[in-house]
Amino acid sequence: MIHGSAVRVESASWQNILANSIKNSAELLDRLQLDSSLLPAALAAAKSFSLRVPEPYLKRMRPGDINDPLLRQVLPIGEELEEQPGFVLDPLGEQHSNARPGIIHKYHGRLLLVVSSGCAINCRYCFRRHFPYDDNNLSTAEWDAALDYIRNDSSISEVIYSGGDPLAANDRRLAWLTREIAAVPHVRRLRIHTRLPIVIPQRITSELIDALCGTRLPVTMVWHCNHAAELDAATNEAAIRLRQAGVILLNQAVLLRGVNDNLEAQLALSEALGDAGILPYYLHLLDRVRGASHFLVSDDDARTLVGTMLTRLPGYLVPRLVREVAGEPGKVPVSIELTQDTTIDKRDVFPGGRS
Repeated sequence: MIHGSAVRVESASWQNILANSIKNSAELLDRLQLDSSLLPAALAAAKSFSLRVPEPYLKRMRPGDINDPLLRQVLPIGEELEEQPGFVLDPLGEQHSNARPGIIHKYHGRLLLVVSSGCAINCRYCFRRHFPYDDNNLSTAEWDAALDYIRNDSSISEVIYSGGDPLAANDRRLAWLTREIAAVPHVRRLRIHTRLPIVIPQRITSELIDALCGTRLPVTMVWHCNHAAELDAATNEAAIRLRQAGVILLNQAVLLRGVNDNLEAQLALSEALGDAGILPYYLHLLDRVRGASHFLVSDDDARTLVGTMLTRLPGYLVPRLVREVAGEPGKVPVSIELTQDTTIDKRDVFPGGRS
């Protein structure tokens, strides 16, 4: 028997799984056998940023564990309603870079297209939880204008599909958009930032792969996985299908208190990503968006954590610790010092044995 609105993910299409995502805090608590005393705060916090959890992601959570690292990323809590100094609606100043509907142009040589305003999951730390998506739902004429913007700026060598989650768009839209961009001579690369292969791995279909990979553009897909428990057989199968199609797979994570702010969690994540053929790319310090202050990890703790990772893993499995600063021309690297009390094999820190 299927509990509540649960769907059989083994046979359902990704669209049905998405449509049947849990959007009700009471249902989420009930499915995970959690205390109903959590409900009032969850309902209050969800008024400003709604709850959304798809079934495949829910199935990886531990019932009865309020500290489950996946649950912590999606459960609305009362702390979200507490205003904290320095936590603002638009921490990256993106509304000033929203050059026209559908376009965020804040870095030289690359441009973000808001392909979809929807997400498959609402992460409570999301830096775009207050983004004006209603102003970036494009009409046909606005899509033409966005493409003209790309055609008319020869400095743009890379187009990045963003959102929301760009893979929430349908295959026909993605195929058309990719063909149009590939026809622009100065665009050399396509990048896609997505969480959908993690939360609904059924999204990675042959039709999607054809839509993204059928042009001259090399494709890089950056997944957003924060914890090793988010990876399972289905996500690994999705990764295999993409790699077989020639897609380069990278991962970016956010350092989150109570989720992955310890050495064991970070080592497990990097190893699991490596096993799946996905290279850790960035580990982001938290963007200080209003409602997410309870996830903050200090810079010093972050430096110590990544510094220790460098002594335990080969360098290609250690993500770069970065923060994003409004107005800066790129991600800002955060300096790391290697832990002093550990014997380091430099071949592990610098691939190829460089010292």
